[in-house]
Amino acid sequence: MGAVTVTLVAFFAFVILRVTAPQMTVLFTDLSPADSGAIVRDLERQSIPFTLRGDGTAILVPQEHVARLRMKLAEAGLPKGGGVGYELFDKSDVLGATSFVQNINHLRALEGELARSIRALDRVHTARVHLVLPERPLFARDKVEPSASIVVKVRGTLEPQQVRAIRHLTASAVNGLRPERVSIVDESGQLLADGAGGDPMSALGGGMERQQAFERRLRDQIDSIVSSVVGPGRARVQVVAEFDMNRVTQTSDRYDPEGRVVRSSQTREETSATAQSEGQVTVGNEMPGAPANTQAPSTRDQSRKSEEVVNYEISRTTKTEVIEGGRVKRVSAAVLVDGAYTRNEKGESLYQPRSQEELDRIAALVRTAIGFDQARGDQVEVVNLRFAEAPTVALAEPAGLLSMFDLTKADIMRAAELLVLAMLVGLVLLFVIRPLVGRMLMASEQPSLTTLPAIAGVAGPVAVAEAAAALPNETALMIDIAQVKGQVHAQSIQKVGELAERNPHETIAILRHWLNESRD
Repeated sequence: MGAVTVTLVAFFAFVILRVTAPQMTVLFTDLSPADSGAIVRDLERQSIPFTLRGDGTAILVPQEHVARLRMKLAEAGLPKGGGVGYELFDKSDVLGATSFVQNINHLRALEGELARSIRALDRVHTARVHLVLPERPLFARDKVEPSASIVVKVRGTLEPQQVRAIRHLTASAVNGLRPERVSIVDESGQLLADGAGGDPMSALGGGMERQQAFERRLRDQIDSIVSSVVGPGRARVQVVAEFDMNRVTQTSDRYDPEGRVVRSSQTREETSATAQSEGQVTVGNEMPGAPANTQAPSTRDQSRKSEEVVNYEISRTTKTEVIEGGRVKRVSAAVLVDGAYTRNEKGESLYQPRSQEELDRIAALVRTAIGFDQARGDQVEVVNLRFAEAPTVALAEPAGLLSMFDLTKADIMRAAELLVLAMLVGLVLLFVIRPLVGRMLMASEQPSLTTLPAIAGVAGPVAVAEAAAALPNETALMIDIAQVKGQVHAQSIQKVGELAERNPHETIAILRHWLNESRD
C-alpha cells in the first residue's frame, strides 16, 4: 500500500507539472553558433526559460513570449545571420581610422548586405559573397573590371531564372559590376553560373538555359491542357526542342533606279573663228616696208561647242541583320495518357482504354498548344497505355467546423498530449484507485461482524437464536443472512465434492486450468 501510494503521488505530480508547464514554441531556427550564444545570453539575462534543439541551431521559448522576444532581439540586431552589414560603421572610430581600414570595412559591409539579401530569397539557406573591387592605378589606360563570387546553400535546387536573378541583384548593387562577371557555386561544388564574361562556353550555357526554359514552358502548357481532359496525374509529357545556336550577321545594299536625285549639273560652251588669206605668201610680202596686199580678204571659219554634265544620286539602302543564336528549328512532343477506370458491381476497378477519336482530339490540342509547324518538321505523338501505378486521389481540404479553427501543428500536438494524459489518469483511477478504495471499505466492515459475542462453545441453532435475541434487530438480521449464506455455501461445497469424486480427471484438468490463469 505504501509503494502504491508513493507511485500514485509521483504520477499525479508528473501529470500536474506536465499540464501546467508552458507550451514551448520555436523562436529561431538555423542559427549560427555566434547568434545562438548571443540569444541565449539575452534570454538568461531576462530570466526566460528556453530549450535548445538541434545542437543549438534551434531555440524554443514559451509561446506567450515569442512575439515580444522577436521584436526585442530584432531591435538588438539579433540574429545577425553570420555576417555584418552597414551596422559595422555604427560604433567605429571615424577619426582614428585610416582610408585602408575604411575601404575594408566598406567592402565587408557590402558583402554582408548582399548575403542578407540573397538569403531572403526562396530556397536559399545560407550565402557568402566575395567581392573584388580593383583600384585603377595612376597613368593606366586599361581598367580592370570588378568581379564577384557567391557560395550558396540551397534547399533543393535553384531554377535558372533564380540564378540569373541573383547575378543581376549582385551586379546592380556594385558599381561597375556586370552580371557576366558574377560566379555562383552551391554547397556541393556545382557551378551554377560562370563568371567569365568573354568565355564562349558561357554563351553556350545561356543558350542551353534558354532551350530548357522553352521546353519546360511547353511541357507545362501541354500538361495543363491534357490533365484537364484525362485528370490530374494521368498524363506524362516530354518535349524536345532543337535550337540553332549559330549567330549570323548579314549586310545587304540595295539601289533604287527610280529614286534618282540631281546631285550636280555643269554646262560648258566654246566658240572659235579662223581667218584664211587667199593671196600668195612670199618673202617680199613679208619684208618690212613691203607694199600692202591689196588682194581680197581671206575666208573666215567659225565653230561653237556646248557641253553639259549632270550628276545624279541614286538612292541606296544598307541593311544589316544580326540573327542571334537560339532559333527554334524543330519541336517534338510525346504525350502518354492513362486510360479510364470504372467500378463494377463488386466494387472492383476496371481499366478501359481510350478511343482513337479521343486521342486525336488530344493530339489536336497539343499541336495548337506548341504552335505546330509541319514545314519545320515538328512531331506530336499521343499514346494511350496503362500506368503501372494506381491513380492517386487528391485529399480534400478540411471544411465545416474544422476549417473554422485555425489550428497549428503545435496546437494539435498539445491537444494530443493532454488527451493521452487524461486517458492515463482515467486508467489509473479505474484500475488502481477504485480497487484500493473497495478493499478499504471491505476492511472497515469486517470489525462490525467480529463484535458479536463468542458462540464457539454453544452448538446448534438454539444458541444462535439466543444470541440474536440479545442483539439489536439489525444485527440479528445480519446474522440470519450470514447463516443462510453459510448453509448455501456448505451445500455448494458438498455438491462440488460429490462431482469431484465422480469425475476426478475432469476436476484435475479444471484445477490445472485455474492455476495457469492465476500465473498469467
